[in-house]
Amino acid sequence: QVQLQESGPGLVKPSQTLSLTCTVSGGSITTNYVCWHWIRQSPGKGLEWMGCIEYTGRTDYSPSLSSRTSISRDTSKNQFTLQLSSVTREDTAVYYCARDQSALYDYWGRGTQVIVSS
Repeated sequence: QVQLQESGPGLVKPSQTLSLTCTVSGGSITTNYVCWHWIRQSPGKGLEWMGCIEYTGRTDYSPSLSSRTSISRDTSKNQFTLQLSSVTREDTAVYYCARDQSALYDYWGRGTQVIVSS
């Protein structure tokens, strides 16, 4: 059973860089044909896809966030990380990591709340 767990600071100040880590257990982040995603949900809004990192290490980002988003991985720790720069209050959201295999989101983390406030 694959499990994903988000971790990171719950409070970030405006203009700072948000950094979140997703730790994967029960499966390798280098498993073929799998992409590992970051998705968020702001208060009162729907889910917003932010980007993903493939099993090859190739990344793909939402065009609306690409200038501020970076996703990387540490295969030795079986983790992947989201960095979102220059955050504003608009970036307050619950952040989820998720796995997609063959275009199906089959495993999700529980989500972590991030509040952007001074």
